[in-house]
Amino acid sequence: MTKSPKEEAVERAILNKLKSSSLHGLAKSVFQDEEIHAYQEYANNVSILRLKYNDHGPVHMRTVVLNALTLANLLHEAGVRLSLEKEEIGDYEDSLTGIFLSGMLHDIGMGVTRMNHENFAIPLILPIVDRFLKIRYPDDIRKQVILRALIVECITGHMGLLKVNSLEAGIILIADGTDMEKGRARIPLMLSQDAKVGDIHQYSSAAIEDLHISRGTEKPIKICVKMKSDVGFFQIEEVLFPKMNMSPVKSYIELYAAVIGGPVKRYL
Repeated sequence: MTKSPKEEAVERAILNKLKSSSLHGLAKSVFQDEEIHAYQEYANNVSILRLKYNDHGPVHMRTVVLNALTLANLLHEAGVRLSLEKEEIGDYEDSLTGIFLSGMLHDIGMGVTRMNHENFAIPLILPIVDRFLKIRYPDDIRKQVILRALIVECITGHMGLLKVNSLEAGIILIADGTDMEKGRARIPLMLSQDAKVGDIHQYSSAAIEDLHISRGTEKPIKICVKMKSDVGFFQIEEVLFPKMNMSPVKSYIELYAAVIGGPVKRYL
């Protein structure tokens, strides 16, 4: 298994965020899993080489995990209980397990097709999910069932086309939309400079210089987006904001965006 320096860097950041979590060991095992990595690389092959689309592979899926864990931790620190904890059917670590596994697997369906890829992922990922849930909860079939269902909700809902009801799925929905910095568009832009339908996703994400998630001043979460040109507002208004509108986490977020040197626009 060969990994890029960027992929390894994001893995280190995730493991650092999980250093005091009981999920740390499982996360290391997932990162070393050859089947997951092969699915992720093939999804990227289809996305970039066949469709001339942007990154949907190992780096993107890890970035979604990292952003999702950041969002979850900010809510937790603010005293907001995630759905499993609030409903007293799990604890925060259980929620993190669902968030981590769904983030690592959410775009595997891109290896089948772009359209409805969130649904095509399910038959591919369920054997993997079951394998790791049995490791995580070897003597607790109830937790295995709950987490399996939660992960399916997170993955089928990550495009914002299906109403999700858990905060965990809402976190994955927003985390997916927050992977919009210029590095995500670099590979397809290097492959071709010819104008094509859909290039707006490449060029608008190439305009995003920085996206930062931090503790908010009025709400638990603040997301700030900096861009070098106003084409980047496409990523905010046509990719991220629609996902936020479908997420039950929306009410906990402040969202700001600006062209560098220009006025700041507040969306939420």
